[in-house]
Amino acid sequence: MDLTVNEKRVLSVLAGKTSCTDAELAALLESPAESAVQWSHLCADRGLAVVEKQVEKTAKLTEEGEKYAAEGLPERQVLSVINGTIPMKELTAHPLSRIAIGWLRKKNWIIMDKGMVSVNHEAALKNLTADAKGTAELVKRGLAVIEETVSWTIKITPEGKALADAGLDLREEVGTLTRDQILSGEWKDLALRRYSVDKLPKRIYGGRVHPNQQILDEIRDLLFEMGFTEFHGSIVQNAFWNFDALYQPQDHPAREMQDTFHLAEELPLPEGWEQVREIHMNGGSTGWGGEWNPEISKKCVLRTHSTSLSIQHLAKNPNPPLKAFSISRVYRRETIDPTHLPEFEQLEGIVMDEGLTFGHLLGFFKEFFGRMGFEEVRFRPGYFPYTEPSVEPEVWVDGLGWVELGGAGIFRKEVTAPWGINCPVLAWGLGVSRVSMLRMGLKDLRQLYKSDIDWIRNSPARRV
Repeated sequence: MDLTVNEKRVLSVLAGKTSCTDAELAALLESPAESAVQWSHLCADRGLAVVEKQVEKTAKLTEEGEKYAAEGLPERQVLSVINGTIPMKELTAHPLSRIAIGWLRKKNWIIMDKGMVSVNHEAALKNLTADAKGTAELVKRGLAVIEETVSWTIKITPEGKALADAGLDLREEVGTLTRDQILSGEWKDLALRRYSVDKLPKRIYGGRVHPNQQILDEIRDLLFEMGFTEFHGSIVQNAFWNFDALYQPQDHPAREMQDTFHLAEELPLPEGWEQVREIHMNGGSTGWGGEWNPEISKKCVLRTHSTSLSIQHLAKNPNPPLKAFSISRVYRRETIDPTHLPEFEQLEGIVMDEGLTFGHLLGFFKEFFGRMGFEEVRFRPGYFPYTEPSVEPEVWVDGLGWVELGGAGIFRKEVTAPWGINCPVLAWGLGVSRVSMLRMGLKDLRQLYKSDIDWIRNSPARRV
């Protein structure tokens, strides 16, 4: 067994004793007590010694407690001036009354009636010594503190005794060689310190990026590699951008596809809102028909999907080509359970160019999900008010089967025409929180947003 010279010294001292305190061991080793305890623990880790900890608690008076020990507690000092029955005004004139009255009442030592105060002699006599034995109460009042004294008892084990009796080389070990020792060959006669290279060093827990954020960053970097730019937008949107600009009618169940957080505030309509109104009333074949109320469009909501950011980005950048995405929080009135939360991340993407087809959209998903580690991808027909045709991509996950990850399609002309866009726009919205769950093997969406330090520490580092 490879021992350091200090561990050997500890065993040599303990071999001739039944037990030893840390102070005694430190004196025999001519070393600080802290070092003696540390070396003893190293021996204990090897099964060569037993280290026992003793903690002695003692109460010590504070400066204020010392004062009252000499003069008496405030309640006793004030009690001594009450002769018979006195007015409360006279009692409060005492310099310690502010502290004492509360304790006199708590101990039931006084009787207060109609502005007069008298001594409750029966209670006072009964509790005459109660304050003298109440250490916990003195600590609570700040009149005493509890001090702990830690000591250690060290004993050698039979294994340690056998090792010591067999003889230990107590020569000082050298951990660092000088140039002269190497050149002269002196190092050959030195006792070199042995190092255990098969033991892992102490783990250091530095700062870590949250596992969910790691995957969001990975998705962001992947889209940058694929030639996309990123856009952003406000959490609060008016109903115009969240619903109307996406061809969701004001009086139709399609607007209730997501339960919405409605706000009391309003935002003005943007330039070009008249074309959206015209599309709603008369666009396509006959539009949605009915009336279109601009006041409804001004009302604010927490965005229910980040597609509201996509259409705003298109309105500002109507000329092709364009490849852009957004990773942002969306908000819905969902019942919290293992697969639903009222807020979560959504990946929104748009590609605009001449000649784009539905096949390009499916090809993008195969490439994207393949790079994210999902080898099998399939597509199911879908329906969304603002895309046609529409599709729902699914990926195969062992143990779960096919899992749907979002919705996609080609923006309808009713969505793009008001902004002067005449070429196809591929669009999609993916639940990246679900992607994170699948990548990490989680079964509860809520775990993504918990501050579980052990989980964060032990999660694999992000792929670079």
